[in-house]
Amino acid sequence: MLTAEQRLFLKQCRDRYLSDLVQDIFPFWLRHGLDPKNGGVFTCLDRDGTLMDPTKSIWFQGRFGYTSAYAYNHIDKNPAYLAASKSCVQFLEKYGFDTDGHMFFTVTADGKPVRKRRYVFSESFAAIAFSEYALASGDDSYAQKALDVFLSMLRMLGTPGFLEPKTYIPTKDHSITMILLNVAACVRRAIQDPRLDAQIESSLYDIRHLFMKEEFKAVLEIVAPDGSLIDTCAGRVINPGHAIETSYFVLEEARYRKWDPQLIAMGTQILNWSWDWGWDKEYGGIINFRDCKHFPPQDYSQDMKFWWPQCEAIIASLYAYRATGDNQYLEKHRMIHEYAFRVFPDRTYGEWYGYLHRDGTVAQPAKGNIFKGPFHIPRMLMTGYQLCDEILNDNVIQFHVDNFLHIINQ
Repeated sequence: MLTAEQRLFLKQCRDRYLSDLVQDIFPFWLRHGLDPKNGGVFTCLDRDGTLMDPTKSIWFQGRFGYTSAYAYNHIDKNPAYLAASKSCVQFLEKYGFDTDGHMFFTVTADGKPVRKRRYVFSESFAAIAFSEYALASGDDSYAQKALDVFLSMLRMLGTPGFLEPKTYIPTKDHSITMILLNVAACVRRAIQDPRLDAQIESSLYDIRHLFMKEEFKAVLEIVAPDGSLIDTCAGRVINPGHAIETSYFVLEEARYRKWDPQLIAMGTQILNWSWDWGWDKEYGGIINFRDCKHFPPQDYSQDMKFWWPQCEAIIASLYAYRATGDNQYLEKHRMIHEYAFRVFPDRTYGEWYGYLHRDGTVAQPAKGNIFKGPFHIPRMLMTGYQLCDEILNDNVIQFHVDNFLHIINQ
């Protein structure tokens, strides 16, 4: 049961998430990001929204196509949201795919290829954009397109030699495993197919049995194909933000399964471990990287504060409270909410800074680039708004404490 203080705080969070979404984040990107000439969205924007580079991220055509359609479906039937999604989706269809089916990474403003990478993340974001746009527009053909792109991802990943290996040492990567979990779940909202369910099961199995390491109480970013530790700097990397995002995806799947207790235990365990590794006890916030054996991380940005891990922690902590009713997660949510909204929003020009030093000072003030744009922040604001509203309406799923602890300790 929420106390009066907790209820007031959640009301303030809910209202802040909605107001920031519709009065700040979406207006910033609709005003400065959309390309009225060629379609799609620019993301390389300076602090005030000035275009710095017309190169377009294919990732973000999918990402903004998804978030704007999701906003239309779940927040407000604003025709500007649907139009933005349509613009990004059509740009993807026209310019995103190479002749071999593999998508580009970046293109020029008018769609000419600039760069192609070994990853299939462009495909992952195209798939979720197509699926959410299908629901927003009522055009079922986009649901099939979403499934086709998802199956193309599996084909490319499963065809030896199609994608250049990241290293010559065989590895399993946490990043693609967790992305496939989320993509399959998003596409499933628009179209049913047993191959989606199979991928969700496969990702959950690999996360639990390959990447979660009880001996380190951590989720590792890469492991050997059998799940064993690769005892190198790269093999010992913990990315707390990625792992916290995974906990959110696992808890979302638990909800889909009517709050499956084993998935709740798995998701909250990942969140607990990753919070312990990632939370900066001196300055607050989630840092970028740790080494599971406590050696110095090799990445130069290891102790910086990026925007997206804070977003994932806001969502995951609310999901964990929504699933368990355990006040420790409401307290984690308070900690990350207060930190993020103190240091990341730009009070002058709107939107959020993306890259802070460990002490919370701004490392660089641009609002977007090839990797930062209208995705993590609006997704957090929409999901946070929805979860706060559900909790305030007394829909928290309460579990028998003894049973919950028994599952965790198994």
